Amino acid sequence: MSIATLDASQHAYLPAVSQALFDAKARQQLSFEQIAKHIGRNEVATAAIFYGQAKASAEDVHNLADLLGISHDHLARQLSGFPDRGRSVEMPPKEPLIYRLYEIVQNYGYAYKAVLNEKFGDGIMSAVSFSTKVEKETDDQGSDWAVITLRGKW
Repeated sequence: MSIATLDASQHAYLPAVSQALFDAKARQQLSFEQIAKHIGRNEVATAAIFYGQAKASAEDVHNLADLLGISHDHLARQLSGFPDRGRSVEMPPKEPLIYRLYEIVQNYGYAYKAVLNEKFGDGIMSAVSFSTKVEKETDDQGSDWAVITLRGKW
């Protein structure tokens, strides 16, 4: 199993607690899926907490401290503020996978907008009342496919 780690030199705007969270995650060889199951969150939302892009609830803090062996008081202080969303990625992104996601929006953004407007009328999809998940599919030829679901309130 591959474990996502952190090279803080590649992320100039991460909160200080990110390094401690990733270090504990790596020490215990835990995936975001395993951590998410323990804290009762979606794995993408869990990873977003590690990157400072999502707010951790008091229950999240308690469960993360317990699982990762980090001081509850330290985590509570570090994760008690509001996330500073959107600052962690330079634009356009240079990291290849993040660039591909950006490229999808560049190439298909107006197509998504047109289809969504036809189906729902004038409006926007919320990024606050929002959920997402990542799944892996394997086709008949053995090729792996990434399935990313974006679900936002209209």
